[in-house]
Amino acid sequence: MIELYISSLITFFVVIDPPGCAPIYAGLSAGASTIQKRAMAMRAVGVAAAILFVFALFGEALLKGLGISLASFRIAGGIMLFLIALEMVFEKRTERREDRAAKVASDPEVEDVSIFPMAMPMIAGPGSIASVMLLMSRNSGIERSLVVLGAMVTILLLTLVALLAAGPIMRILGAKIEAVITRLLGVLLAALAVQFVLDGLSVVLR
Repeated sequence: MIELYISSLITFFVVIDPPGCAPIYAGLSAGASTIQKRAMAMRAVGVAAAILFVFALFGEALLKGLGISLASFRIAGGIMLFLIALEMVFEKRTERREDRAAKVASDPEVEDVSIFPMAMPMIAGPGSIASVMLLMSRNSGIERSLVVLGAMVTILLLTLVALLAAGPIMRILGAKIEAVITRLLGVLLAALAVQFVLDGLSVVLR
């Protein structure tokens, strides 16, 4: 159970990327008051948590309803996570997030950034949704499912802390240290993605 918790924790940490969300949120909420920043951060994490819990609990039933096997989803999800890992290693994901944030910030009519782009797609994006569904499908049983959900909640709480402390975090980390961390996490995510694909292929080949 401890190994499952740690592996799930690493997966969610890499995909959701709390340190990566902090600078984006800091830029988007630059013109807001402290109370507004706190409210938007809590709303963003709350909405993202609701989305991820829905897919964690009912994602498998949704796949069955669409006629998609878990093995196929593991392969597709693994490939998608691997592409995200490549973007992290070559810093393409950070550039895309910053471009999306700049577009939102440039629109004077957009004030509340908690739902878009923070809750979705930055926190509860395709990668995190695929990850929670893959982990839940690989770990049947109440105890193992609760461990996966516990790891997800831990990272969501860490994300909330990162958003609330976005300003100080950016001053401490700096752009260079953040880039190094992102690349290291990208390598870890690539290995996890390959494992997902291998799990799916082993089922198909059998």
